Amino acid sequence: MKRSVLIAAVIALTTAFSAPVMANGISIEQFGIGNAAGGGQVGFNNLIGVFQNGGGNGVLAQQFGNGNVAAAGQSGFNNGAEIWQAGNGNQGGVGQVGNNHNFFLSQDGNGNVAAGTQQGNNCNAAISQTGSGNTAAFVQSCP
Repeated sequence: MKRSVLIAAVIALTTAFSAPVMANGISIEQFGIGNAAGGGQVGFNNLIGVFQNGGGNGVLAQQFGNGNVAAAGQSGFNNGAEIWQAGNGNQGGVGQVGNNHNFFLSQDGNGNVAAGTQQGNNCNAAISQTGSGNTAAFVQSCP
């Protein structure tokens, strides 16, 4: 009897703490002082990846839908990135090297892709994609 209860308890705990196959994923790596990352995910198979090295950098990612990917890499100081995704299969990301860069991306639809890089200091970029199958890419080099 005790053995049956123990086995049932182990199975219940394992089931309660296992992630479903369709779980969302978040990966955050931060090195430095005063970096911040946050966001939210509603749906299935959404991924957020953040890498920050430096200080005072911030990333916010919000995903509503399924199969969306948001990524931001920042090296330097006082960089900001914000990514909003609504729909399915959207992909967006930015790489920022230097200081005082700002990036904003809004994707509302399905299968949109946007990516870019900012190098130097004080670059600003904003992309808004509405509909499906849109593609945007940019490279900014600021003094």
